[in-house]
Amino acid sequence: MQKFEEPSENSSPEHQLAIEILVWLAGEPELLSRFSALTGVDVGELRALSESPGFEQAMIGFIAGHEPTLMAFCHDCNVKPETINRAWQKLDYDGQRA
Repeated sequence: MQKFEEPSENSSPEHQLAIEILVWLAGEPELLSRFSALTGVDVGELRALSESPGFEQAMIGFIAGHEPTLMAFCHDCNVKPETINRAWQKLDYDGQRA
């Protein structure tokens, strides 16, 4: 799976994780279709989504909200489930504070 070598100075760990999820989803057509159906985001709009507010919440929330998908992503990308859960909790908490 593609890893991102140099995160942007302005890029949060959550944003980098969301990009990694997006890259992984691009290689999983069935899950990408599910993501599109659940979010209403057309596959052709994914690039624009990556630059919009809420991108991190959409990507991490999708993975965190379905244990089989979470475990598949974590296995394929060598990411601990706790990393996803911490990111989701941080985004959820930050979103409530805003």
